[in-house]
Amino acid sequence: MEIVKLNVNLASPERVPSRDGYGHGLVDAGKMDENVVALGADITASVRVDWFQKEFPDRFFSVGIAEQDQMCIAAGLALMGKVPFVTNYGVFLAGRAWDQIRTTVCYSNINVKLGGAHGGISVGADGATHQALEEIALMRCLPNMKVIVPADAVEARKATVAIAKAYGPAYVRFGREKVPVVTDEATPFEVGKAYCCKDGSDVALVACGAMVYEALVAAEKLAGCGISAMVINNHTVKPIDKDTLIEAARKTGAVVTAEEHQLMGGMGSAVLEVLAQNCPVPARMVGVEDRFGESGDPDTLMKAFGLTSDHIVEAAKEVLKMKK
Repeated sequence: MEIVKLNVNLASPERVPSRDGYGHGLVDAGKMDENVVALGADITASVRVDWFQKEFPDRFFSVGIAEQDQMCIAAGLALMGKVPFVTNYGVFLAGRAWDQIRTTVCYSNINVKLGGAHGGISVGADGATHQALEEIALMRCLPNMKVIVPADAVEARKATVAIAKAYGPAYVRFGREKVPVVTDEATPFEVGKAYCCKDGSDVALVACGAMVYEALVAAEKLAGCGISAMVINNHTVKPIDKDTLIEAARKTGAVVTAEEHQLMGGMGSAVLEVLAQNCPVPARMVGVEDRFGESGDPDTLMKAFGLTSDHIVEAAKEVLKMKK
């Protein structure tokens, strides 16, 4: 198992929106490959695609509020040898255009990249209609689709560049609010490869997105209680890193998953599917429990929906009681 030490001040970390990392990554990808193009849908600034538009105005296309058309146009561009990035709010991208993603893109394994913005409950005041809580499940069930949930802005940048280089459909999920930066440029990133960012022997905390930071904080709190917690950054939900997950489960004998998404069908479900078939151990899942989002302050919502380090600590203590 790869163990990567993260240089982060858990008490007062730097905070940057993950969408900034996506925007920078898209520009980087455009500089590396002149075939990279971007499609917008009237919300380019909000999802940071305007940065690409300013750098490469001839390679940006605005289709207006027409998500299904946006996806089909991207498929056509891909068939002509382009590498199109389609960026939109996750609820609109994965929801309104799911049929086109499934039938036009994934069925034919066309080289279209998807950037799903405003992922999770932390979107805040925009409320339930804009808080993407189901799209990981919608995307990971599709054959040929890769699904990545970066831990922070730095990893979002790396993920965006990585999917530009790899052929086939891919979905990168990122949020709007500032989140703790837990990785840096030296931190390794590989699609399909999870890594342990804190070793432990009693329980494995498997997290993605902003919940990686919460898992790291939870591990420190658990250490104060005499519990050794391993933390795994499982940024790639599909293809999932079975080997690392199985090794973590065998070493610790207990697993807690943490994600800013519905519990059903999300990253936690993907992890437990692997473990149920290969290394069954006591497990608990931290996430949104079968409900829609609400408007409110992001931090308040994270607490109200059970998505904080304290909730991970509670789940870890519960699962440890189940170990034999």
